[in-house]
Amino acid sequence: MTLTYSPPVHVSQHWGVRKPGATGRRGMVASQSRDAAEAGIAILDAGGNAADAAVGMAFALAAMEPWNSGLGGIGFAQVAAPGGPAETFDFGPVSPAGLDAKDFPTTGRMKQDLFAWPEVEGDRNIHGPMSFVIPSSVAGYALLHEKRGRLPARDVLAPAVALAKRGLAQDWFTTLKIANAASTLKLYAESARIYLPGGLPPVAPYQGTPGFFQLGNLAATLERLQSAGFRDFYEGDIAASIAADVKAMGGVLSAADLAGCRARVLPAVSVPWRGRTLHLSNGLTATPTFRRVMELMEGADWSGSEPGTAWHLAFAKAMQAAYAERLEGLGDAEPKGADSCTTHLTVCDADGMMVAMTTTLLSSMGSRVVLPGSGVLMNNGVMWFDPRPGTPNAIGPNKRPLTNMSPVLASGPQGVPEIALGASGGRRILAAVYQTLALVAGFGMDPEAAAHFPRIDVSGPEGATADRRLPQATLDALAAMGPLEVVEHAVLPVNFACPNLIRIAADGTRQGITDVMSPWSAALAQA
Repeated sequence: MTLTYSPPVHVSQHWGVRKPGATGRRGMVASQSRDAAEAGIAILDAGGNAADAAVGMAFALAAMEPWNSGLGGIGFAQVAAPGGPAETFDFGPVSPAGLDAKDFPTTGRMKQDLFAWPEVEGDRNIHGPMSFVIPSSVAGYALLHEKRGRLPARDVLAPAVALAKRGLAQDWFTTLKIANAASTLKLYAESARIYLPGGLPPVAPYQGTPGFFQLGNLAATLERLQSAGFRDFYEGDIAASIAADVKAMGGVLSAADLAGCRARVLPAVSVPWRGRTLHLSNGLTATPTFRRVMELMEGADWSGSEPGTAWHLAFAKAMQAAYAERLEGLGDAEPKGADSCTTHLTVCDADGMMVAMTTTLLSSMGSRVVLPGSGVLMNNGVMWFDPRPGTPNAIGPNKRPLTNMSPVLASGPQGVPEIALGASGGRRILAAVYQTLALVAGFGMDPEAAAHFPRIDVSGPEGATADRRLPQATLDALAAMGPLEVVEHAVLPVNFACPNLIRIAADGTRQGITDVMSPWSAALAQA
């Protein structure tokens, strides 16, 4: 007999992974970095509220998760407290006044890997000094602290300073994240000096405990913010350093752009949903598409304790239809397969204030440019703009592009915040946030069970991606309606967005959970 062998589908992870949730009755935090979560708990324990903790965690993430967010980024936050209105803190991307489409000539080719529009010469819209939009994260954190916080800014920043001085963990996950961006990090001197010692990513020791390494002048910049205040980033010594470095590199982001940077507070977009009110983000986010999916899913099969095949089919169709409308009427937001490495954090305090914040550098390691004077890793937000003139997101000065961020709050019939959630993952955010919310609030799942439940992703007007753990009947039905990719939910490739969620139950118990396959993530409760 002759053996005929067909290799099976490769499976990267032959194990079962469980992510522990958190339960408590006081404050709670959830983050993609446990180090940042610990910082949030320390701020709550020091008497801070949810706004203080969220701001402190966001600053900590600049040092603990530099590939995802930081002082050089942008973002949105949803905030609500019992008895008060839900608000959006909009510190989204705005292009520099000197940004000119003529500086981004195209090659005549289309990008065939990560990007869904014409290729720009030298990829200068993707990395390097021409890819920066105005870094508004610090303005957003400052406004949230001013309007809703109660601890002194020095105390809110203290954990971030301590973590930055300690350094970034030199473990296997750090090696993986830096290696993914190494081909462009090496093009920029300070980035290469920090992240590629000897020309290679830092690696963890084969045995023992990983050490730490420093992120340039970031710790000194955080200390400067402690003493000089947040506006120093835009009008003081830090601003002068940023502007000088950008000018020396040939970028167009100017001192005037920094001085004019302001975050804004907008009323949340509040929409009734299945006995609750969802408070969606205002501004140029995924909210219009989220609302359209809500409308299309009203008639779905919500019976039972978990979604079945019919629900998944209805959701896939709703997402495809909503994305078709989004891309036709609003313009593209992020390329379908882009290496978006946003972060999301969620906080509640003992008084019931809830914060859901999504913040990003856009691509993994953003522009890949660390500014030597300040240690700030800059965003590559120009990639949000379409190089084609006349399109909804066309490159131009003083413009706000469309983004996919979707932090969400949900309040009960009495208007008291009950659920806060969001996700990182570019176009994949919307599907993850809606499904996570549906599992917890629609089907009544425990948050920890919901986080471990397999999901699908639909990030465009056709096709779907499905977790291989879904029932075969569901996979077959999805395949019958169009192209289907069956994948693992893995550390890498990152096939699904990374959500986290906190729920306050009727008896006041808090439950929190983070993305199962994010190795560093954690939900923590105050003792």
